[in-house]
Amino acid sequence: MMSHFPAICLVSLNFSSGRYTDDTDLLTPEQRLSYEKNGFILIKSLVSKEDIDMFRKAFEQVCRQEVKVPGMMVMRDVAIAKSEFVPDQKAVSKLQDFQEQPELFRYCSLQQILKYVECFTGPNIMAMHTMLINKPPDAGKKTSRHPMHQDLHYFPFRPADRIVCSWTAMEKVDRQNGCLVVLPGTHTSTLQEHDYPEWEGGVNKMYHGVRDYDPKLPRVHLEMEQGDTVFFHPLLIHGSGMNQTRGFRKAISCHYASADCYYIDVKGTTQENIEKEVKEIATRKYAVDDQIALKDTWAFKGRLVQGERTSL
Repeated sequence: MMSHFPAICLVSLNFSSGRYTDDTDLLTPEQRLSYEKNGFILIKSLVSKEDIDMFRKAFEQVCRQEVKVPGMMVMRDVAIAKSEFVPDQKAVSKLQDFQEQPELFRYCSLQQILKYVECFTGPNIMAMHTMLINKPPDAGKKTSRHPMHQDLHYFPFRPADRIVCSWTAMEKVDRQNGCLVVLPGTHTSTLQEHDYPEWEGGVNKMYHGVRDYDPKLPRVHLEMEQGDTVFFHPLLIHGSGMNQTRGFRKAISCHYASADCYYIDVKGTTQENIEKEVKEIATRKYAVDDQIALKDTWAFKGRLVQGERTSL
C-alpha cells in the first residue's frame, strides 16, 4: 500500500506538471516527488566507462598543453598555484567552459543525459556552463573544499526552475575524497547573499559561499560510483569537503537551461559582486571593454544541444 502512495499523491494533486519537473514518462512518480521535495535525484550508472575514459584522455591532453581550447579556463588550486608549475594534471584543479573542446563537450549532448535534462528544462535545451573538476589531494590548507553555495549566484538568466545541473562521477566519489554535500529542500528558498568565506588557508578564485545558512540543516553526502549522475536545482545549497586521499577526484558537469530562459540585469542584486569579478577576469584575459555586463559573458558560451534556440 505504501509503495503506491506517491502515485496517488500525483493524481490527487493533478501533478502532470510539477513546479520543478515535467512529465516526460521517464521519471517515476517517486523520482518526481523526490526532486520536488529535495531538489536533486541520483541516477546510477548513467554514463559508460568508455565515455568517461575518453573524457579523461581529453582532460590529460589539455593538462599536457597538447591542445589549446579557445575560451576555456584552466584553473589551479590556490595551494598548488603557489608552487612551481608542472604541466600535468597534478597542477590543474578544474577546466571551465570547454564548449570548444569537442570530446569534452560531447558529454553535454549524451542522449541518456539529455532525456533526464528535458524533465527539468523542457524540450529546448541550452548547455550553458561546463566544468571538469579534478579535486586535488588537500595540501594541508583545506583549500580542496568548496564552500556551500547556490549555483544560481553565478547565472544571469532565469527562471531558476528551468535550469538544472548534471554532475557525473568519473571515479568512485565518497566522503574521503570530497563528495558533494547537499542540503535537501533548500531549492525551495530564494537566492542568498554569497561572498568568499574567511578560511585560514585561503579560498580558490570564484569559490563564493552562502554568507548565512543554518549549519544545523540536514545534509546528505552523495557518495557515487563511476558513471553515476546527480541532477540538481540551481538554488540547492551544496558544496564539497576536503580530498583526504592521495589521489585526485574527477567529475564532469554541465549546467543546462531551457532555451526559453531570458537574461537579467544583476545590478542592484546580491549578484553584483560576482559580476564585478567576472568583468575583471574578462577584461584581463580577453581584453574586452570593462563595460561588459555579466549576461554578455554568458551569451557567447551557450550552445544549443536539443530543440530550438528560442531566447537564450
